[in-house]
Amino acid sequence: MNAGSQIGRLRLAAQRLVGADATATGAVRHLAAMQAQDFPGVVVSIAVRTRGRSRADVEAAFDAGDVVVSWPLRGTLHAVVAEDLGWLLALGTPRVLAQAAARRAALSLDDAVFDRAREVAVEALHGGRRLRRDALLAAWAAAGVAIDGQRGYHLLWHLAQTGTLCLGPLVDGRPAIVLVDEWIRAPRRLARDEALGELALRYFQGHGPATVRDFVRWAQLLAADARTGLAIAAPQLERVVVDGVDHFRCPQVADRLAAASEQADGVLLLPGFDEFVLGYRDRDAVLDPAYAQRIVPGGNGVFRPTVVDAGRIVGTWRHSGRGAARTLEVDPFDRFTPAVEAGVVAAYARLP
Repeated sequence: MNAGSQIGRLRLAAQRLVGADATATGAVRHLAAMQAQDFPGVVVSIAVRTRGRSRADVEAAFDAGDVVVSWPLRGTLHAVVAEDLGWLLALGTPRVLAQAAARRAALSLDDAVFDRAREVAVEALHGGRRLRRDALLAAWAAAGVAIDGQRGYHLLWHLAQTGTLCLGPLVDGRPAIVLVDEWIRAPRRLARDEALGELALRYFQGHGPATVRDFVRWAQLLAADARTGLAIAAPQLERVVVDGVDHFRCPQVADRLAAASEQADGVLLLPGFDEFVLGYRDRDAVLDPAYAQRIVPGGNGVFRPTVVDAGRIVGTWRHSGRGAARTLEVDPFDRFTPAVEAGVVAAYARLP
């Protein structure tokens, strides 16, 4: 492999951004987890990886209980296949909760408060009921559980981290809160090393070529756990060396790229927080470091939607208005060629 020249295009194929052939649930399963703090954005991120490119199909997967949203990686919202939530939380929760100890103390949250909040939530939701976040917060407040400041959010986050609550079916276009034990019908049970191997396999198959450092950052694992997972997954992966650094990928990804090479050479528009950007520690193979601040201005953690040309991020985009009045605005890093300009217009017309 030439010094990273193909990495971006190979990642397009690995992530199913080209040659998409999956259902909504299959697309999420393939990537293991997809960052979801911008819910409309993750709906599009899933849809563009499916054969039908349909938002309605993605929303149906949430309503059917096949896909849920919780905080299984890095303490951040992600969409995952419902059956995977339990073992993903088991890998990440102990470390994330330990890191949040000071925040709990600052908010005067202790085990007694969490136990009471859990009781109220279970009572409000049992029997298959679902609540919007504001309704659950109101139930806590009515029961005497203080939700001022960030307490309400942290109560929800903690009860999700510890496996009581998740976000599932849509109410008013947003995933509502449900009880995990009722909503997730057939959870997978994996031993720890088995879970590490599964996560490593899914990460490198869905994101590769990628490095161990990329995997550690994405999953927020200890380096030793990442190495354990990779050792288990390695027989099903291919190792390639780029600039002296080991990268791992699905052995079939080059064939998938060849089958979709024309699409990979074209222009794609991706929503903010897409895995093509967020899935890696090192983005240099797809983004000139000189332009990194353009996709996350000021390092504020809010990632702008991106324009991708032949596997490289070449600008950002946004739209305003609704329906027929909606307009596209593009911010190229450098002047776009006429071919890229035409590709942007065509890609916008294809957006789910």
